[in-house]
Amino acid sequence: MTDYTAFARLGVATVHEAAGRIGIVDLPLTQVVRGSRVAGPARTAVCVTGDNTMVHAAIAHARPGEVLVLTSEEPAPVALVGELLATQALSHGVAGLLVDGAVRDLEELAELGLPVWARFVRAQGATKGEVGRLDVPVVVGGAAIAPGDLVVMDGDGAVAIPAARTGEVLRLARERCDREQALRLRYATGELSYDVNGLREIVEE
Repeated sequence: MTDYTAFARLGVATVHEAAGRIGIVDLPLTQVVRGSRVAGPARTAVCVTGDNTMVHAAIAHARPGEVLVLTSEEPAPVALVGELLATQALSHGVAGLLVDGAVRDLEELAELGLPVWARFVRAQGATKGEVGRLDVPVVVGGAAIAPGDLVVMDGDGAVAIPAARTGEVLRLARERCDREQALRLRYATGELSYDVNGLREIVEE
């Protein structure tokens, strides 16, 4: 069973590096709840551009602990999620939202506390009634995300890792974290990464 709490604690940068520097969601994401971090299996939805029907569907089918990855055929600055949808997601145990589109009610979302990362913040609302796709592979910010893949989000943004690699990546991420802790102690006593990493020899010889 995947330890999603451990992934959230390790964070986006460490998981990205441990996985071989893959999976970064290369978008200017807004972290709605400052200081929040989350990890969980992806449940994906593709909306018809400008319509959020599939967001309603994703929340209705969501399982506790999942991260909803919400995108559109052509992502646009139209609000796919606001306070009312986020309230439903929270009450159904959704761990977080990655919105490749816009959110609105920003202050209310922050107060609600559900971890949300969004590509845009816009007041313009979406329509309803257009049927898109649920639980299909998507590409968000250059990262391929299939249903069930690991999604990790924190102040650095978001990263997605194939589900089949979660065990391996967790082990490597923990090892990396231990190495960095040892280095942190050395640097705190005055050592320099310039020397530890052999960079002085490269630059000055």
